[in-house]
Order: sequence, then C-alpha cells, then structure tokens
Amino acid sequence: MVFSGKQRLLYLYLREGWRRFSRRIALGRLTAMRFAGSTPDRLIVAPTDLRAIDPFVAEEILEGRFPLAGRVLDTEGESPFEIDLPSHEFAVRLHSFGWLRHLRAIRDDAGYVRLRQIVDDWIGSHGRSIGDISWEADVIAQRIIAWLSHSPVVLRNAEHGFYRRFLKSLAFQVRYLRHIADTVCDGEARLRVRMALAMASVSMPASPSAIRKASRNLDLELDRQILPDGAHSSRSPRAGLELLLDLLPLRQTYVNLGHDVPTRLIPCIDRMYPALRFFRHQGGELALFNGATSVLAHELASVLRYDETAGEPFHSMPHAHYERLSLGETVVIMDTGRPLSIDLSRSAHAGCLSFEMSSGRNRFVINSGAPKFAGERFRQMARATAAHSTVTVNDTSSCRFSQSRFLGPIMTSGLSTVLVERRDEPGRIESVWASHDGYLASFGLLHERDISVLNGGRLLRGRDRLSRGDGGDPHAANAVARFHIHPAIAMRRASDSEIYLVAPDGEAWLFACRDGEVAIEEDIFFADPSGVRASSQIAVTFDAAAQPEIQWTLTRES
Repeated sequence: MVFSGKQRLLYLYLREGWRRFSRRIALGRLTAMRFAGSTPDRLIVAPTDLRAIDPFVAEEILEGRFPLAGRVLDTEGESPFEIDLPSHEFAVRLHSFGWLRHLRAIRDDAGYVRLRQIVDDWIGSHGRSIGDISWEADVIAQRIIAWLSHSPVVLRNAEHGFYRRFLKSLAFQVRYLRHIADTVCDGEARLRVRMALAMASVSMPASPSAIRKASRNLDLELDRQILPDGAHSSRSPRAGLELLLDLLPLRQTYVNLGHDVPTRLIPCIDRMYPALRFFRHQGGELALFNGATSVLAHELASVLRYDETAGEPFHSMPHAHYERLSLGETVVIMDTGRPLSIDLSRSAHAGCLSFEMSSGRNRFVINSGAPKFAGERFRQMARATAAHSTVTVNDTSSCRFSQSRFLGPIMTSGLSTVLVERRDEPGRIESVWASHDGYLASFGLLHERDISVLNGGRLLRGRDRLSRGDGGDPHAANAVARFHIHPAIAMRRASDSEIYLVAPDGEAWLFACRDGEVAIEEDIFFADPSGVRASSQIAVTFDAAAQPEIQWTLTRES
C-alpha cells in the first residue's frame, strides 16, 4: 500500500502513540519498592575497559571540575549531581559515569576517598529517584558497565558501609534495567542494555539460569542488530567501534570465568572487524556517514589489535548498503542506502550517494560528519543533504525529518528506492553507478551518480545526472553538487573550472568540472575533535532543465 504524505504522518503518530501506551502498560507503576531485593555480598570480576585514560581529566575531577561533552563544569565544592548542568549531553555523560576510567590514574588515598564521595553523592541524590535523565535505559546501561569495569578503583580501601551501598545500588539498577529492557527503542541503546545485563550476570553473583537467560537475550539482539556483512543496523561506522569496545571485554570475561560464551557473540565480533576496516581510510580515520564523528586514534587502535580476521576490506556492504572503491593509494567510500527502519532513522543522515575520498594518509573529500558534543540545532544541521558530498536540489534534503517532539527526529519521507551497480575491471578500474528517488515526490527528479577510480588510483572520474522519473525532460530546478574538503587541505584556484587541493605533506590533486559554475565556499566541519569548526567546500551549481548532467574529475598531480 502506498501512503500519501498526510496518511504516512498520521500512521507515524498512531504508531508512536501505541508504542508509548504499550510501554506504559508493560512498565506499570514505577516505584523504588518494586525493584527492591537482596544485596550481593561481593563482585566476582571487573571486566576490562579498553578506552584510554587521561590523568589530566582525573586531576580535574578530583578538584571538582568535570570536563565532559566539550564543556567544563566547576562545582565549587558542591555535588555535581545537585546543581544545574550545562547541557543535556553533559548530563548524559555525567550520569553514565564513563569518566570513571580516567580515575584509574589515582595514586593516593585522598583521591580514592574523593572518588567514593562523588559516587556516594550520586547514590544519595539519584540512586532511588526513578524518572530523570539518569534513569534513561542507555544511561543506566553505560553506568552499570562503568561501575562494574572500574569497581576496583571505586572500592579500593572502602569501608564496609560504602561497599554495601555501592553493591546495593548496582543490584537495584540491574533489576530495574532488566524490567525495562524489552521496552527500549530499537537501535544501539537496546543492544547496549543487553550487553550490560549480560556483563552483570557474570560479574555479580547469579544463578546459572539467570546467566543463560542474559546470554540468550544478548544473542537475540546481536542477531537483530549486527547485519550479515558486519555493520550495525544503524548504518553508522562509529556504532560498530563503540559496541566492540564493550563486546570485546564481555567476551573475555565469559572466557576467563569459564562460562559458555553466548553463541552469537564471537561470530558477530568476527563479522564486525571487516566492516570496521571497510569504513576505515588508510590514514586510520573512520568515514563520516550517518552520525559518525571523529574517532580518537588510540580508541580505534585498542580495538583493532584484537582483530584476528585479517584480510582486505570488502568491496561492498550489501546489507548496510555501502560501496568501497580502492586502487593504488586511493580509497572512495560511497553511501548507497537508506535507513533500515523508522526507529533506526533517528540518527540517520540524508546523505544518500554521498562519498568520501582519501589518498594515502590524507583525506581530501569528506562529509561534514556529526558533532560530538554540540546542541540539537547543530546535530540536525549535520543531517541535511547539504552537509554531505552529494547533490542537493533547491536547497532541500533528499529525506525529510520530523520536527515533532512527540515523534522525535525520525525520517518521515524521502528515499524509497536506491539502485546500485558495480562495474569493475579488476586491477584497472573500480566503478559504481547508483541512483535514488529522494527528490522524486517533491520535484519529479531522480539523482544518478557514477564514480570511477582508474589509472592506478591517480584519477577519479565522476558524473551526476538529474532525470525525470517518467523519462521526460527535467523540470527547472537549482542543483548544487557539493564536495566538502577536509580542513587540513589547502585550496587554490587554477582556473574558473579547476581547483588545486594540497595536503600538508605536499600531495596535490586537481579538481576539474567544466559543467556548471564552480565555486569555493565557506563550510562547517561538524566532526572535528575540537568541536564544530569552519572549513571550505567546492560547490558546482547547475540548472536541472538546462544542464541535467555534470562531469567532474579529481586527478593526482604530485
């Protein structure tokens, strides 16, 4: 059945209303007494945290200054959990307790005492008050993983009273999370909930049946969310990395304790590594598609050193719908898909047919990426088609996003069909053709893109075409093909139709397009590790009716 725009919107509202009603019925009345229970007398094991630590962050926290989510909060001697916080993202980071890993740098008893005071403050102010941001499912899951992983630091030289309060709170959180697990929205958060519960089942005293149940639930979620090609169902390159940072310690914990490893855990990890390599440029950075942002080199390295799968990256991701062209030192990664479901579209970007291109250690053409810590306005700007290296029509995104707080930031319309065809000649040419219908309903236009890598990787040839869906001549529409350039790359004009791109090490490529109007424009790079920053882009403007097709090249000069 084909829905009109209004019918689809009505369906989405009814669907979300039913989801919320069903969740409320399933949860019933939430009170602290519902989740009361026995307190474990000990922890069995502390899983390893693979994330790097920063001793400077540890010093700041112990002094009452919390550098989180791109902001620094000076508590001035007060509890960070009882004062106004600078942003929603800051609150998530604070209550998730991922910052505990930096406290592994503590070297004196005074530091351990201060750390226990901070944790005790949370237990006293939020430990039994269910309902605020600290009790969102993903926040609880991250906090449980952090408390378990860093319990040796938190509990070092602790008096009996604090030891018991800590374990009591941990057990309470696990019971609550177990109760709400089935009601969590689809996506990365839901899988992290199952990972946290599996980790708790083997790290805390539990019956064999409870361990098996947590293992089965994790298997079911891994099967649902890790696609056959190894990508996460959100289609975000960064999601796989974040999940591996917790799945690897979980696997090792099962092995070290002699428990049966969940059936799907090891096969899923083995599939995820080739997918991670698929999205990795030769310089070590992950491609910036669908919510991916900057990745610290040591985070990626800490995961990749456990990679036992080896081998070259795939040419195609048939389930996540991406293509990779690689010849010589040149790599092109192209998005040829759309969100796999409505729920999974909450963080998806309207970047279909966008691409990134790198040569050796240099990234030249990129997408703008997602901001790591910025507010919602920047986060939604980064999702627009204009923030990607592809074609926009009449300054409109190829997908439309909900502005409703009730629905959340889902995609409400846009892409329905993406066609893809590989045209390789092994060793000589790697090429992909694709088209999408994201502009068909609004403007009656299909976007086709051809990209080929040839001449040993020294030439990139592209073609963009806008055509009528019914085969007729295109309507008049202002189209812009954008090529977002990495901030490290310098640009200078060679002529009206040519622009030199020069990397810091001197490597140079020449962009050329004799169709349309070629301009260097100001840009925003959302994914910089230091925060949102200014950058530049190449924009080729053309009229879909007068000139429905443009051809462009990138040629290596040195």
